[in-house]
Amino acid sequence: MTRRWKRLRILLYALLFLNPLPCAAIPAEEEPPPDPHLNDPKPTTIVVRVVAHGAMVLGKEVGGARVTITDVGSGRILASGLQQGEAGDQNQIMRTPRLMEEPLYSSRASAAFTTTLELTHPILVDIAAEGPLAYPASAQRVSKRLWLIPGHDLTNDGIVLTLYGYIVRIEHPKPGEPLIAKDDVLLRASVRMLSGALVRPHGDWDSRKVHIYGELLIGDRIIERLQMFYSGEKASFEAPFFVPLHTDAPDGITLRVVAADPASGNFGVAEAKFPVLSERLPPKRR
Repeated sequence: MTRRWKRLRILLYALLFLNPLPCAAIPAEEEPPPDPHLNDPKPTTIVVRVVAHGAMVLGKEVGGARVTITDVGSGRILASGLQQGEAGDQNQIMRTPRLMEEPLYSSRASAAFTTTLELTHPILVDIAAEGPLAYPASAQRVSKRLWLIPGHDLTNDGIVLTLYGYIVRIEHPKPGEPLIAKDDVLLRASVRMLSGALVRPHGDWDSRKVHIYGELLIGDRIIERLQMFYSGEKASFEAPFFVPLHTDAPDGITLRVVAADPASGNFGVAEAKFPVLSERLPPKRR
């Protein structure tokens, strides 16, 4: 390379350094085009699953549960319907160890309420559930407040709403049946979880951990408390009692059965009224 060519290169470098190209001449990264659908409604799927505390999902056996999703700001109901399906796999729900993030109720088929909302912006909602619908005397209600975000589905287990309590039913004597004063009567009641699962000794829902007792009332006064024992039949618990005199209970008596488990927070109550007759009526003549 000649000395003249070296001087020319030095001169070119100096010109470029002292007189850089204008910014407009430097190519820049292109900005992404604006999203024409940015404000369009986005379908957002919401799964709600109503379960009995410490038990299974409320399925068709107990009439399921009613679910309502309400916009907190406007009070408008966004979706409402029934949870339908099965109670779930007892082995999977009650006996299989799992990690915290693993699905519990949706790993096998189980009842749920599913809806798809068209959302344009984040919305604060109340999700409420009531059930079991087949046993209105034992029905409970629960609600949860949370944000829904457009396009962000809530699936798998979904939003889990937990109902506390028991289904307690007086099976014998039949509610409203007249009782005879001084008769020895057997009080029998059934106790189940809100999902319909049986409460019995040594089961997944162990009755030995539950306080189950009856009460005999005249008016609003408890006359006697009855310790109830498992009868060996389907979730039935029994206790004998003597019907008081008609003169002591002119307006009849009330029988109350209580199932209480303070450790889990599950409680259930059933009541029924019975008239008391002073004597046994003679059989009708033919």
